[in-house]
Amino acid sequence: MNIVEDLLNHSRLALAKGITAVENEYDNAVEIMTKIYPHTGNAYVIGITGPPGAGKSTMTDGIAKEYRKRGKTVGIVAIDPTSPYSGGAILGDRIRMMDLMGDDGIFIRSMATRGSLGGLSQKAGDAVKLMDAFGMDVIIVETVGVGQSEVDIVKTADTTMVVVIPGMGDDIQAIKAGILEIGDLITINKADREGTDKLNIEMEMMLELNPEHVQWRPPINRTIASRGEGIEEVVNSIEEHHKYLVDSGKLAEIRKKRIKSEITDMINVRVNRYIDKNVVRTAAFDETVTKLQSRELDPYSVVDGIVGKVLK
Repeated sequence: MNIVEDLLNHSRLALAKGITAVENEYDNAVEIMTKIYPHTGNAYVIGITGPPGAGKSTMTDGIAKEYRKRGKTVGIVAIDPTSPYSGGAILGDRIRMMDLMGDDGIFIRSMATRGSLGGLSQKAGDAVKLMDAFGMDVIIVETVGVGQSEVDIVKTADTTMVVVIPGMGDDIQAIKAGILEIGDLITINKADREGTDKLNIEMEMMLELNPEHVQWRPPINRTIASRGEGIEEVVNSIEEHHKYLVDSGKLAEIRKKRIKSEITDMINVRVNRYIDKNVVRTAAFDETVTKLQSRELDPYSVVDGIVGKVLK
């Protein structure tokens, strides 16, 4: 089958094969991405992050259903923690979204973090592009909620939503400025729990302290995602943020920054692989390390020498 041609003709099988090729770095992966790239840039990308147990998967499920009610097609990239033993994803998100599987207007793919610090590997960004080229209207990226390093999600999303819940050490949760600062929307899930009002006040206070929230102040929505309560309001807030970005010209600005960041990351990956293969995995490097250990050499001069050779 011609993966690119079939994918552009909305073949779900081709989309699945394309993501698999990219994720496993098959020989045809770069060719696929090169050919589909001109067909990207049309989907609206929503990022959902937050601490573990906040109900992100249930929230994603509800938002996808709400967008389907509004006639939009939805792609979901669910980032799962990678097993340190097998390198595979746990795939819990797929299990929690089983009832979406029968909808042809929704495509779900679980992916592994593959050790990426922010929980979002470069492969996930490629999966988003493939879903975009396929013709999805909205793409939701739901990430592993591991805390402040989750800021990586900003690189992929147009609108980022942070999900928090009461009763998980509210004070500590509010201080996690790393993920709160990236939130264009804040959603308090499991809002039937005790401590919701207190958490709401803390979120408001955190937002007051952030000088960036002048033109757009992130709305705080309350939901009980397991019962579908408040989901419609969340999607309305996402749409309002989308309109704000378009009207203010910030959407083009965000996407330009994203391209710059992607190119920088790709260069870094390529350079790191070259150094790993041609420098680190050599006998000469091992000898250098031995000399460093005995203090015959210093690391600063060694690095200067290596960089000088590599950049010749």
